[in-house]
Amino acid sequence: MHAALEGARVPIRMWADPSSVEDAAMRQLRNVANLPWVHGLAVMPDVHYGKGATVGSVIAMRDAVSPAAVGVDIGCGMSAVRTSLTASDLPDDLGRLRRRIESAVPVGFAMHKTPVNPARVPGVGGWDEFWSSFGELHAGVQNLRDRARAQLGSLGGGNHFIEVCLEQGGDDEGRVWLMLHSGSRGIGNELAKRHIDIARRLPHNADLPDRDLAVFVAGTPEMAAYRRDLFWAQDYAARNRAAMVALVQRALADEVPGVRFDEPVSCHHNYVAEETYDGVDVLVTRKGAIRAGSGDLGIIPGSMGTGSYIVRGLGNEASFLSASHGAGRRMSRTKARKTFTEADLAAQTSGVECRKDAGVVDEIPAAYKDIESVIAAQTDLVEVVAHLKQVVCVKG
Repeated sequence: MHAALEGARVPIRMWADPSSVEDAAMRQLRNVANLPWVHGLAVMPDVHYGKGATVGSVIAMRDAVSPAAVGVDIGCGMSAVRTSLTASDLPDDLGRLRRRIESAVPVGFAMHKTPVNPARVPGVGGWDEFWSSFGELHAGVQNLRDRARAQLGSLGGGNHFIEVCLEQGGDDEGRVWLMLHSGSRGIGNELAKRHIDIARRLPHNADLPDRDLAVFVAGTPEMAAYRRDLFWAQDYAARNRAAMVALVQRALADEVPGVRFDEPVSCHHNYVAEETYDGVDVLVTRKGAIRAGSGDLGIIPGSMGTGSYIVRGLGNEASFLSASHGAGRRMSRTKARKTFTEADLAAQTSGVECRKDAGVVDEIPAAYKDIESVIAAQTDLVEVVAHLKQVVCVKG
């Protein structure tokens, strides 16, 4: 931990150099730390300004939660699975493998023409109960059930991705992994927007310094409704990733028959959990952060050209058992599009089979912080299990 900043109602515990954090993000952090419901605030090394709340922040609140701090991609996170293959087992034509994955998993705004059959998603049960509870969600989304079914098992756009990676160094050098990043798709977005709007209109939020910090408080019908929809959307996000893992595994098996798969590693990095610290029950919002309890496996990706890490949590309670969710952006999407060209993207993703067109220039590796430095800044939070480097990257 670099510092515990004072000057707020609760200290801001930082695993980033405060001088490296942009002023707008620091203002966000101080506004959060001054909220009367906040029990503590931890800041991860991938911290940067975000919509609703600072990305890379861990907010522990007593009897309250801020829906805008959670954001619109409820339950966004990562899944990864190690395969029995090594680099030499992969086909020479990685473009064909990428196209096979893109045929199996809809990307961008696309969705499945026929919903994914739950029988094709091993290890995940309770589908009938899950979908029957859709009728209990906010009335404003009841016409979206069919779209939610069709989008389950789809990637989306932005920084969401599917990758084929090779393990770097160690006894398993060259071992093939599959990895993906996605969340609760359109239904999570629709639920979040409705609850954010409700929270902003509540009288107890009228005098907040930032309307995005509006909260629901315990014991109210608004809090009960948000918790119901929040936890459903987090479950949807986990099921969405599990369905995609199954589809990508099938695509790889069609290309390389006989491949076997380990149990997947999966983690949310944009979500709320009920936890206890210092004997106090709190609602922990990890806004761009993973849980890193002792022994917890997690995934910290870099960018589409720099690789990722599988990590194991060390159980550091000072961070509210958390670690970073990725490298973190060092410039906005708009600035990246103005700064870099398609030629820059092609150069920075050399050796990776991926899109290299103007539509993904804002995801160029140079728009992100250095993943090695981010990992080095949190050695008291996680230990590295595996270092991965992508050879195929699918973007929406």
